[in-house]
Amino acid sequence: MWQEFKKFILRGNVLDMAVGIIIGGAFNQIVTSLVNDVLMPPVGLLLGRVNFGDLFINLSGGTYESLAKAQEAGAATINYGMFINHVLSFLIVAFVMFLIVREVNRLREKATPPAPPAAPTTKACPYCYSQIHIQATRCPQCTSVLEE
Repeated sequence: MWQEFKKFILRGNVLDMAVGIIIGGAFNQIVTSLVNDVLMPPVGLLLGRVNFGDLFINLSGGTYESLAKAQEAGAATINYGMFINHVLSFLIVAFVMFLIVREVNRLREKATPPAPPAAPTTKACPYCYSQIHIQATRCPQCTSVLEE
């Protein structure tokens, strides 16, 4: 069993997947920082000094100045500002992944030459113009004898 497990783990696909997951985790941190620290502050400034991370709906009935104070008090909140940040992060990651996949597909198309056209398997009967097998010596539709 140990040998089978070792063989499975050392397969190229598993190692590639592990590397992809690790790089994806690091990329997630970069995108999160980009959204929270670079993109959202100017957007919040343009919308009247709004910090999207602090936008919330209080469900507990009390009044709190910020999301941090509401969470500290244990109030039930709907954090729609954080949701906006996460949606923006997702859209950025999805767009970057689209660009990467599109480029890889373009490079694959360049690397693999197009397949040669398949040899024809049918021909037209010269008498009735129906499609027949290329090796046929007599047309099944009009029964004409075909010349070679």
